[in-house]
Amino acid sequence: MTGAARPRSPGPVGPRAPHKQLTGSSLQERHARFFSPSPLRPMADPPAFSALPDDARLWIHATAAPLDDATQSALLDRLSAFMDGWTSHQQPVEGAATILDDRFLVVAAAPVGGGDISGCGIDDLAHAIDDAASALDVDWVPSLHVLYRTADGGVAAVSRRTFQQRAGDGAVTADTPVFDPSLTTLGALREGAFEAPARESWHAQLLGTPAAS
Repeated sequence: MTGAARPRSPGPVGPRAPHKQLTGSSLQERHARFFSPSPLRPMADPPAFSALPDDARLWIHATAAPLDDATQSALLDRLSAFMDGWTSHQQPVEGAATILDDRFLVVAAAPVGGGDISGCGIDDLAHAIDDAASALDVDWVPSLHVLYRTADGGVAAVSRRTFQQRAGDGAVTADTPVFDPSLTTLGALREGAFEAPARESWHAQLLGTPAAS
């Protein structure tokens, strides 16, 4: 995704933020379908996506730094407004978005009536995300960076070279949980494929060991 991103390479963040509770009935009502800023683990099927099928398309974008409540709310507000009028092949698209671990914007969608989302429909979503990020000064992690969970439960985003160096230092191992934002279906997220030990992911090659089958 281009345009809005001004990526920077963050180091490990602090301890994982606790589950956030937003107060106010009006805010809860507005975000009932879209706002679920709960930690990733152990949730593999966020409530925001409960109405969508396993074959719904999935997009995951990692932010360069944790998002506070106000930014999460504003980001999801903007995407909610876009999704209210989102179409593909002149048919409405049912979509939802959530934020996991204060770091991952996750969008899932499927055309009403089935089928695939058109290229133009996907481009429209990309522009909506870019516009929202630009307006809110949200930066994305570079696409080739590695995302992993630190020993204190935080999320780190580093270059592949740095990840290999930390593996050599013993800071990361084959058991370190890593994230795979390249997932393309909601079913894969529900199956727990987003966060897994490095030995069970392509990340194993960065450790000098083959991925477990």
